[in-house]
Amino acid sequence: MGISVQALDAVYGRPAAGVRTRIERSINGRWSACSDAETDQRGHVGEWSGQKFERGLYRIVFESDRYFVSLGYRAAYTEIVVMFRMQDEADSAQIQVQFSPYSYSTYLGSFG
Repeated sequence: MGISVQALDAVYGRPAAGVRTRIERSINGRWSACSDAETDQRGHVGEWSGQKFERGLYRIVFESDRYFVSLGYRAAYTEIVVMFRMQDEADSAQIQVQFSPYSYSTYLGSFG
């Protein structure tokens, strides 16, 4: 099962390239890092779409502060965390975050 991730910049209405992200899994109530990546020119993290992820509780952390500081803004949210549960090992998850310095929204979809 893979995880498709995309970050969108709501200030400029474009994909958010260069956003540091990490995916973590909850194991016995503690978060364990699975992988770190950076979004590409389309705002995607391509390497996670081909990986296998077991069923369980995950979170993706987007380092929004670093991204907006590089554009000359100060962000209210230093990180944006999207927590979700992978229900079935055969499925894949699609996660999208649209953010600006003072707001964000998320989308979680799945496909088999």
